Amino acid sequence: MTANLWQLFLSFMQVGMFSIGGGYAAMPFIRSQVVSVHGWLTMSEFTDLVTIAEMTPGPIAVNAATFVGNRLAGFTGAIVATMGCILPSCLIVSLLAYLYRKYRQMDMLQNVLTCLRPAVVALIASAGLEILRQVIWPGGVISLSEVDVIGLVMAVAAFIVLRWRKWNPILVMLLCGAARLGIGDVACLVFGDMEQLDELFRVPHGLVEHDHALGVGYHGAAMDGIQ
Repeated sequence: MTANLWQLFLSFMQVGMFSIGGGYAAMPFIRSQVVSVHGWLTMSEFTDLVTIAEMTPGPIAVNAATFVGNRLAGFTGAIVATMGCILPSCLIVSLLAYLYRKYRQMDMLQNVLTCLRPAVVALIASAGLEILRQVIWPGGVISLSEVDVIGLVMAVAAFIVLRWRKWNPILVMLLCGAARLGIGDVACLVFGDMEQLDELFRVPHGLVEHDHALGVGYHGAAMDGIQ
């Protein structure tokens, strides 16, 4: 879907103006503009956008703006979206830097900054949960029977090595991508296509109706897969 350059500029100017708290806090605003409001990208494309923006050097919000602009209107769109994203922050930061140097000892300023922190946490968590939903339920239907077990296992493993092992995020993303490609190659060799492997790891629909017997159900699902 193509986008008017002025509309593209205004959309990302709103992102740059209201996404307080850094790049990840901008993700809900970007998603709202490009997926919900204008429909420029699908949720799946937006998830890919976040991955590419994270792997590319530079602030994730600016990278995302550049990617969306290029996707919608080529090189000119990339420039327009990027300028729209960074212009408000350049102006606001310049003004706030002056005010902060002058009034940084004021209790009111410290109280305002303290009150903004919970909102920033909520914004980041909102974007993270939406992307996690896309990983665990790629079909869009939140149901036990639609869980992508492979995606869930990879997400948990990535969280563990990032949180406790302190691995490099880019290395973790590359390893996850390579692992998924490897699983796809194995699936093609053994099953003929990836869909059959997904079905093997998919939780049977019957389990949704028998929540009290989940333990037995998972055992049965595994035995069915082996057979």
